[in-house]
Amino acid sequence: MLKRIVSRGLLMLACVLALPAFADKPSVVILATGGTIAGAGADAAKSATYQAAKVPVDKLIAGIPTLADVASVRGEQVFQIASESFTNEHLMTLGKRVSALVKQKDVDGVVVTHGTDTLEETAYFLNLVVRTEKPIVVVGSMRPGTAMSADGMLNLFNAVGLAASKDARGKGVLVAMNDEINSGRDVSKMVNIQAGAFKSPWGPLGMVVEGKNYWFRLPAKRHTVNSEFDIDKIDALAPVEIAYGHGNVSDTAYRALADKGAKAIIHAGTGNGSVSNRVVPALRELRGQGVQIIRSSHVNAGGFVLRNAEQPDDQYDWVVAHDLNPQKARILAAVALTKTSDSKELQRIFWEY
Repeated sequence: MLKRIVSRGLLMLACVLALPAFADKPSVVILATGGTIAGAGADAAKSATYQAAKVPVDKLIAGIPTLADVASVRGEQVFQIASESFTNEHLMTLGKRVSALVKQKDVDGVVVTHGTDTLEETAYFLNLVVRTEKPIVVVGSMRPGTAMSADGMLNLFNAVGLAASKDARGKGVLVAMNDEINSGRDVSKMVNIQAGAFKSPWGPLGMVVEGKNYWFRLPAKRHTVNSEFDIDKIDALAPVEIAYGHGNVSDTAYRALADKGAKAIIHAGTGNGSVSNRVVPALRELRGQGVQIIRSSHVNAGGFVLRNAEQPDDQYDWVVAHDLNPQKARILAAVALTKTSDSKELQRIFWEY
């Protein structure tokens, strides 16, 4: 009898001692939206020819058993689409779900799996509008899981580890790709057929090596908890379009976009956001009609637009996008125009974010 009581006591003690380890394991939610990381090809040699958005989130999680060593993980299938089909409505739905999750005490971090074509836009959007210090990590892959040397498994493992780590708190939305940690504000897709496709013009924030995070720098721009924008108070994003500058460009695209209801047009200019003399009159006319004109640069490795250097922005009442590429400038303008239509306020926002 005494032996039985002692045995039961030891068993109960063992259970109690085991509880803190289980309870202390970080809780991470994976929100899946589709993309290549959920893609499948016809055979292992196909790394660029495949169908995106085929594998559900539960199979992605099940394919990496070691995730359970890093965090308590659960998944939600928010969308199952290729990311080139992302719309403002998709951004709003995803943003509100992320915001709701990070408010929960039992959620320590959120991972968003995403197609790479517009991953940088979604990451920057979340960086602007989700008010939290908890890690939010956006991740994708350049090869489907069926390909040789598929990168999705390690990318997702690193992303979960990053979202579960205390040292990732307060650093804004992060992108975990190819062992690098990049800021959701800075990072862009620079090539479409290599695993190291995502780069920041100012360098990565850090690296993940064998599950450990190593940090090199911090984001300088306003983000997440320090942002003046809040997804919970935004009902819809403003319509903003992009027109591409090039040799022999005409004003046709700019006028057509304005006629379709654009509240702002991002001029994706050459060099320092340069504007052809053939286009300047139309842009001045559209600004007079209330359309915001925002000069960006389509220089691939980091365009940097100086105010009043290429064009007399003060005179024309135009805005410059600072170092944001055209697609990121569109995201910021679409968010900012939900709060203000004053060009001076918009310029302040582009300097700060």
